[in-house]
Amino acid sequence: MKANLAQLLAQASADHSHLCPRQVLGVRIGLAGAAVLGLEAPRRDKRLLVILETDGCFADGVEAATGCAAGHRTLRIEDYGKIAATFVDVQTEDALRVAPRLDVRQRAYAYAPDETRHYFAQLRAYRVMPDEELLTIQPVQLAQPVAEIVSRPGVRVNCASCGEEIINEREVIADGQALCRSCAHGGYYASTILLPAPLVEAQYAWASLDT
Repeated sequence: MKANLAQLLAQASADHSHLCPRQVLGVRIGLAGAAVLGLEAPRRDKRLLVILETDGCFADGVEAATGCAAGHRTLRIEDYGKIAATFVDVQTEDALRVAPRLDVRQRAYAYAPDETRHYFAQLRAYRVMPDEELLTIQPVQLAQPVAEIVSRPGVRVNCASCGEEIINEREVIADGQALCRSCAHGGYYASTILLPAPLVEAQYAWASLDT
């Protein structure tokens, strides 16, 4: 495990200038989640689905450990701002949530007793702490079936309001019409005026000249 852990940590930190405690937690959580489900990791197939509760360095660690990725549609983010992840065996639909213990920062000092700086104590300790000292692992039941979460590729429909194409069965049916989620519930952006693409490009070009 130590050699494998070192290799995965190197991979997780490849796109960063340093290795941080959250990357280590991501790798450890990724390995633990797959192991408890009885699945080898990292994987090259789509049997393992991982749902992260935050992004950033932690996500890089989980991705390195599991082989799951957004581009493969085996990794998703439900941004709760928590260092936690749920692991799902797509074949059996068994699922479990893995997170650090609530007192993990305090426990870390026992594994780096000569390190007074908390950041570096965590960085060292998280590599060697036993899973039972580092993590909580809880069986969970998904709010949606795996088939609905993953959906089917190649399914397309146009929004009855804005006309844009919706893929992966993400439409919302309201009054018998298929709507995108932005039109149905409001989205993460508010539209002001729709500009043709050439005008948008020109607008950004002039803005860059001003700066």
